[in-house]
Amino acid sequence: MSALFQPFQLKDITLRNRIAIPPMCQYMAVDGLLNDWHLSHYASMARGGAGLVIAEATAVAPEGRITPGCAGIWNDAQAQAFVPLVQAIKAAGSVPGIQIGHAGRKASANLPWEGDDHIAEGDARGWPTIAPSAIAYGAGLPKLPNAMSLDDITRVRQNFVDAAMRARDAGFEWLELHFAHGYLAQSFFSAHSNQRDDLYGGSVENRGRFLLETLKAVREVWPESLPLTVRFGVLEYDGRDEQTMLESIALVRDFKAAGMDMLSVSVGFTIAETSIPWGPAFLAPVAERVRREANVPVSSAWGFGTPEIAERVVKDQQLDLVMVGRAHLANPHWAYFAAKELGVERASWTLPAPYAHWLARY
Repeated sequence: MSALFQPFQLKDITLRNRIAIPPMCQYMAVDGLLNDWHLSHYASMARGGAGLVIAEATAVAPEGRITPGCAGIWNDAQAQAFVPLVQAIKAAGSVPGIQIGHAGRKASANLPWEGDDHIAEGDARGWPTIAPSAIAYGAGLPKLPNAMSLDDITRVRQNFVDAAMRARDAGFEWLELHFAHGYLAQSFFSAHSNQRDDLYGGSVENRGRFLLETLKAVREVWPESLPLTVRFGVLEYDGRDEQTMLESIALVRDFKAAGMDMLSVSVGFTIAETSIPWGPAFLAPVAERVRREANVPVSSAWGFGTPEIAERVVKDQQLDLVMVGRAHLANPHWAYFAAKELGVERASWTLPAPYAHWLARY
């Protein structure tokens, strides 16, 4: 019996297996608005058999986009454009999820295939960025952000709430808050990027305040019956990993108490100079520790794209869900491929019925 192909229930939502497609930015939106590319992309992902499909990082405000091509959900027209996508994912038997976030000081960047760096000053395509402190990320993202006022903090928190309500009304059944990867929320938590001397800086409790307040505010408007999850960087790989891990686990416990249902374990990425041990399932032991010490269900991405590894981390209870991204881009029917590799009986029935019917005949 494959552990990877067992159902997974969280709140009132049941996934048909433990395979999830994580948010993967497509950089194809115009003014935050989705188009035919997105519908084609997400429909193909859902038809492949994954239990959960999470739409790409979607900005809660215009200045929160990573690039001019990033999706947004700060107005009703953008939310309405998600409806066909949601319906296509559901029609294929997957659960539709969305990740909402704010890029902070990493915003106003060129598309990856056009440089993946900050848009030059004076270029009309760019915009001012904001962050907890006026500290630039560096490397290819040298733009100095504006330090956020208390009014800015209140506004962005409300942006998250408004985005969550629009996602709810568009039909999404799984919501993920993007608190990782050096974007705005993560940069509040990290002492590398947060040097405030008010209630949102200094102590670990203060540095986690924006994240926790935002989670609590979203919890009030997101249906209690539907999963509310967080993607959060628990390590920086900056030489002080154990201290960061202890601080992160303490905050994750607070997340759980505030109504978070699951954590997607990731890396902080708030500084460019790190020593990340990239490799197959390198975050699995990290996720397992978070799962055990914070007593929360966990998922993670990077390095789980072979069926044997994905099966092992679920079977060994390191992860509850496996996020498989790049492998699905190469093969949208990765779940079917994995089922065959793992000897799942009637592997074709991991796919929608019309596909399963034909494949089962041969």
